[in-house]
Parts: sequence; C-alpha cells; structure tokens
Amino acid sequence: MYQDETLTCRDCGAEFVFSASEQAFFAEKGFQNKPSRCPACRAARRAQNGNGAAPRQMFEVICDGCGCTTQVPFQPRGDKPVYCRNCFEAQRQSRY
Repeated sequence: MYQDETLTCRDCGAEFVFSASEQAFFAEKGFQNKPSRCPACRAARRAQNGNGAAPRQMFEVICDGCGCTTQVPFQPRGDKPVYCRNCFEAQRQSRY
C-alpha cells in the first residue's frame, strides 16, 4: 500500500527517504503531515529543545535510617521520615 518516498529537509535541504514502514507508522498514529525534517535535523532539534524535560531539582537531606547524606527529588516537610535509596528499599521490603 505504501511506497518509499523521497522528501527534502526544510532545515538543511538534504533529501531523505520516508520509508513505507514509517508511512504506515504515521498513518497508525493518525499523523496527517509528512515529516518536514530529515532524521538528523529532527534529532538535533530534539536535543536543542531538551525533549521538553527540565532538569529535576534535588534536595540534600540526612537519611532517617542510617544517617548518611543523600538527595531526594522532593522538598521534605519534616513530618515524615526521609530515607536514602537503600533504607527506603529495606523499609519497603519489610512492609510487604
């Protein structure tokens, strides 16, 4: 049903192949438009934009289990214990 198609990249002007399998994938996902950038320019654009993911803020705390310094991805409120990765796993294993 689909045939390989040669397209021109809008950023670098290079020709690239829009393969039959890629076309089937685009159709399956419901994409209406053909890709306008070659794979290299798409990858460069994604890297430049950081894939939309901001670096996660980490907070330095002292583990309530072993007393070592560790980092956690949330701001501790002080009303619950905070554990390092090893102590957290040990606490989790003991519950189940």
